[in-house]
Amino acid sequence: MRPSVRRRLGALFGTPFGVAVLACAALAGWALWTGGALDGPIARQVRSSSVYAAPGVDLDRAAAERIIGNRRLVVVLLEPGADRRGACHQVEHAAAGTVVLVMSRDGDGYDTHGCALLPGRDKENFGRAAVAEVIVGQGIDTFADRPLEALKVVTVNYDLLVKAGTVPDGARTISPSLPRFLLAAAAIVGVVAAATALYVGGRRAGRLAAIRRSRRDEHADDRSALSAAAAVLAQQIIDLDERYAPAQRRAGDTDREFGRRYLRLTSDYAALLDGITAVDSADEAAVRELTERVDSLSRRARSLAGVGPGT
Repeated sequence: MRPSVRRRLGALFGTPFGVAVLACAALAGWALWTGGALDGPIARQVRSSSVYAAPGVDLDRAAAERIIGNRRLVVVLLEPGADRRGACHQVEHAAAGTVVLVMSRDGDGYDTHGCALLPGRDKENFGRAAVAEVIVGQGIDTFADRPLEALKVVTVNYDLLVKAGTVPDGARTISPSLPRFLLAAAAIVGVVAAATALYVGGRRAGRLAAIRRSRRDEHADDRSALSAAAAVLAQQIIDLDERYAPAQRRAGDTDREFGRRYLRLTSDYAALLDGITAVDSADEAAVRELTERVDSLSRRARSLAGVGPGT
């Protein structure tokens, strides 16, 4: 592996996100393995059922499952000549805690192989497991043409083993593996967390949008007020302009003062128009400053309007 690749992987898996990814990958692998992702067809079937019948074997599986019921008993019916010992190895994890009988038709009878997958079968319960493997398949050759009747004999043998204390009593329970529970819980937590994040994010986005809209409305109101004030000032200047020419012809002291103030006012108004044209409506401070300048010029115009020619 290239050093650059190793550095990138180290940078990724050295972070909390990378550790979480590794943990999820390990949990998923554990769930796949314990859930039977690597099981063969026999193991997949007996993981949730008490009966397996190979393709081509004539058996009413639903009736067979009713005969076995909830006993800790699994029956595997294979085609003639199949590897019965290998079938036992295949179901070792899928049918743990049960007595497994593997059967295949052989002429007028059955070839059988028992595997008692009981707790401690390789230690303190080795003898009991061996007895169960021998007893559970006895007497079934008589019903070679009637597999359901053969299964009834197997269940009778099993019940006798339970009564003798060779096989522990109790019903077989089938439940999802722990990793599947963990994955389901993680999925629920993920969905709830994502929904909560979307809800909180949506509310926050809504508040921000409302604030931005309120600000836009305020800016629009400020710009409208500025435009209205500028229009009033323009009308004031127009009214003053009608008095400017007669005042210049008379050339009295008051008239000259009026003319100077009027020219300053119009010059400031022209500069103000440039600012109003260039201002951005979103620039609240600039709009308010221009509004104050318009109000100031409007006051000057009203003051100037009180200075009549010849007064």
